[in-house]
Amino acid sequence: MLLVTGGAGFIGANFVLQAIAVTGEPVVNLDKLTYAGNLRNLEALRSDARHAFVRGDVGDRALVRSLLARHRPRAIVHFAAESHVDRSIHGPGEFVQTNVVGTFCLLEEARAYWSGLPEAERRAFRFLHVSTDEVYGSLGAQDPAFTETAPYAPNSPYSASKAGSDHLVRAYHHTYGLPTLTTHCSNNYGPYQLPEKLLPLMIHNALAGKPLPVYGDGQNVRDWLYVLDHCAAIREVLARGRAGDSYHIGGRCEMKNLDVVQLLCAALDEARPRAAGPYAELIGFVADRPGHDRRYAMDITKIGRELGWQPAESFESGLRKTVRWYLEHQAWVHEVTSGAYRDWVETNYSQRDVA
Repeated sequence: MLLVTGGAGFIGANFVLQAIAVTGEPVVNLDKLTYAGNLRNLEALRSDARHAFVRGDVGDRALVRSLLARHRPRAIVHFAAESHVDRSIHGPGEFVQTNVVGTFCLLEEARAYWSGLPEAERRAFRFLHVSTDEVYGSLGAQDPAFTETAPYAPNSPYSASKAGSDHLVRAYHHTYGLPTLTTHCSNNYGPYQLPEKLLPLMIHNALAGKPLPVYGDGQNVRDWLYVLDHCAAIREVLARGRAGDSYHIGGRCEMKNLDVVQLLCAALDEARPRAAGPYAELIGFVADRPGHDRRYAMDITKIGRELGWQPAESFESGLRKTVRWYLEHQAWVHEVTSGAYRDWVETNYSQRDVA
């Protein structure tokens, strides 16, 4: 039995679906169902006895305590987090509350639960914390990729709150002996990602004939990771990672944002041609976000050397799968781009000057 937090969100839902499909192991799924959580992501598990969904907050210690006592999981996989940089700029308080305070509450209950387990179960138990490359800050064009020993230098309220949660997880291992694991991932993309992130936003706008807003000069570089590759890597770390260690998970695919959008437009031209002309004609530049990190890059040597994991998808193959998924799931897109989403887009983009 696994306890997964945030398992109705983008990465969490993909992890739950993949884990049950591949291993058959039961999952208790704790999610607050904020704007980022959606039970439609878990529709395939509606009548599956191996999946138990619980709506709740990781900061609700009494609820977490009761779930641990009732289900006795062998591991906690902690996805639950506020995770959008732009939203953190507009409202940082929620990010501190969920990412820092929520993780603290979860760690406290995990420590109490783990301390009371029989010896064999204590040795086998793991607390896996899912983090991000953004805690390391920004790289220059010629800088080497981030390794697991890179110093932290977060530049947004989001990344600062994730850095805080990382430090708590590390401290609970070194102070109390809690067997923790931390993973740092690069930019994820794939099914069930909300259209506030780059690829699904561009797909959604392109199909509606709306402008494709690229921040700044479009030269910001990210390493792109297909979400199901990420989920497979997490399962490897959970199974064989060394307690107390951290592992980088990346796609070995550094690309400039503008190049990503142009490739996406070409994929849409092929999959669903636009009568008015190529989708790339919709690309426009808007004022950059405050504190926008220039480049992230992940060195994934360690996870390859120690656990034998490598990404299975290239960006091209993952992009084709992603475009196909969104074209085939327009009802899902319509549901998540309701009034609250439109209000967010208005807040974040309408007040940005054209660059």
